[in-house]
Amino acid sequence: MDMATGEILSFSMSHKPDLSFVMESLNQVLPIIKQATYRTTIHSDQGWQYQHQKWVQTLKKNRVFQSMSRKGNCLDNSPMENFFGILKQEMYYGKTFKTYEELKEAIEKYIYYYNHKRIKRKLAGMSPVQ
Repeated sequence: MDMATGEILSFSMSHKPDLSFVMESLNQVLPIIKQATYRTTIHSDQGWQYQHQKWVQTLKKNRVFQSMSRKGNCLDNSPMENFFGILKQEMYYGKTFKTYEELKEAIEKYIYYYNHKRIKRKLAGMSPVQ
C-alpha cells in the first residue's frame, strides 16, 4: 500500500503462507517502487517469511528499508488493517465463495475498484490512482 494515496500496489494469495507467497508480491512491487524519488519502506508483521534471508537480502539489494510491527501490536500496521476491514465489509461479508479461484477473482476485482473508483475524503474525493 502506498501510504500517501492508499493505493494497493501489489498483493498475492496462497493456500499456505510460505516464502514464495510473500516473495510474489514483493517481486510485483519492486519495479514500481524503484521509480520512487524518496526512500521506500516496506512494513510487515514479524512472520518468519519477513525474517527469511531471501526476503531481507532482496530488500537490501533493492535499497528498500525494512520495517516490522512490534510483537502483538497490530496498530503498527493500521493502514493495512483498515484496508482489510473495508475489504471484508464491502466485498466479503454476506457472500459465499464456492472455490478459492472465485474468492481470488472477487478480491482482484475489489482491489481494482478500490484503487480506481472508490473515492476517499482524504484525497479530496478522488480514488487512490487519480
